[in-house]
Amino acid sequence: MLRATCASVLFLVLLCGGCAKVQRTVSINSDPPGAILIMNDQEVGRTPVTRDFIWYGWYDVVLRKEGYKTLKTRAKVIAPAWQWPPFDLLAEFSPARLKDKHKLMFVLEPEEPPPSNDEMLGRAEQMRLQLQSSQYTRNPSTRPVTMPATTQWTTGPATTQATQPSTTQSSTEPTSEPTTKPTPAPTTQPTTKPSFL
Repeated sequence: MLRATCASVLFLVLLCGGCAKVQRTVSINSDPPGAILIMNDQEVGRTPVTRDFIWYGWYDVVLRKEGYKTLKTRAKVIAPAWQWPPFDLLAEFSPARLKDKHKLMFVLEPEEPPPSNDEMLGRAEQMRLQLQSSQYTRNPSTRPVTMPATTQWTTGPATTQATQPSTTQSSTEPTSEPTTKPTPAPTTQPTTKPSFL
């Protein structure tokens, strides 16, 4: 009895299997419409789009429209309960034509308008002031200049002379002294050349 029932069910499944299948469609729309739709790295068309699909699960979606930010996201198409195993086998070979329709909606954000010329100049001026006030990017002409003492070595008896910057007097004061003062040589002089040269 059980074998006869199984055989009859199998015969009906094979008989009606070619007659009807589940039609799965997904409709994708965007706000605003007219965006280029790319699903799983394949360009589908401009929204709104309706297309057939086979597999349930996650789909990579990219929407592009001029004047709006590109939207990259993932959308999940969930199977209805009658498409879960083992019910999906009966639905596939059902004599009635079953339809599974899904709708996906995406909202695009408008791009920010480009800044005006005055705003760009204001930003540039703020950046210039920040750079000038930094200790690492300050203008070299505003830093105090210090001249280090220079040491001069000769091949004969070594003499060390320290050169100092000259001091000048203002033009309103009378000049009674010379503008430069000579520095006397040190009293102790090394007799050999230093080893670090």
